[in-house]
Amino acid sequence: MLKFNGEIFTMERFLEGKGALITGGASGFGKGVAFEYAKRGADLVLVDINENMLEETSKLIETETKQKVIPITCDVSQANQVKKMSKQAFEELDNIFILFNNAGIGPGYGKDILKVDEKIWNSTIDVNLKGQWLVSKFICRNMRKQSFEPLAGKVIHTSSDMGMVVDITVPVYCISKAGIITLMQLLAKTLAPKIAVNAISPGYHVTGIYANSEETMVKTMKIGNVKTPLNRVGTVEDIVNIALFLASSASNFITGHNFVIDGGIVEVGVPANYLKTDF
Repeated sequence: MLKFNGEIFTMERFLEGKGALITGGASGFGKGVAFEYAKRGADLVLVDINENMLEETSKLIETETKQKVIPITCDVSQANQVKKMSKQAFEELDNIFILFNNAGIGPGYGKDILKVDEKIWNSTIDVNLKGQWLVSKFICRNMRKQSFEPLAGKVIHTSSDMGMVVDITVPVYCISKAGIITLMQLLAKTLAPKIAVNAISPGYHVTGIYANSEETMVKTMKIGNVKTPLNRVGTVEDIVNIALFLASSASNFITGHNFVIDGGIVEVGVPANYLKTDF
């Protein structure tokens, strides 16, 4: 049964019998989404490069939800590792109905595009953009063969509002995230009508990119003169809510769309209100 209580979209156990694969699943958005998918009946494959954190998160989710959770350590920028991970995922679970293509990094802060080191360029593009392409490439080949109706599966990419309105202090990050939006649209056209593919573009949310520190994030916003119309910073729960919607049947007629979840920074522009941090 679908329910909407005026604040958050919920469905009880609507992922029963379905598998979900989440990259960057050990922390941040990946961890938050993993918990909620498991609570709604999904068995999980969690993928991350941080083996210790991955094991800890997987055990915690499995203990609390009683769902099957398979941790796989993988560098998503390496094709051989992604291919091996994909093969194991489909061996461990009967299906992968949802791919939350979420792994990413955010290095290179503070240098403009003319001063960025080539190593920063390569690592950022390799993980953020190439990594999402590789994971989709190997997972979706099998996903589209699945017998679920009306859709064989769903893919959700994590991009960023900085892929839409660039910030010159993180140029390669912006380029990688803009590329993800284009990748998502290409996959949506390529995989239709069997698979729905969409993206989520968070704004300023307290996650590992900001050392899980609201203070660090607000300092970054201050430097960039970023002000949020809805007068608060983002949370992991804000992203979890849209990820639940995109995993549900309520979103079955949506594909190729980028959902900007940033409190209005990109689409509203000059705000009516801003954070009470004297900036």
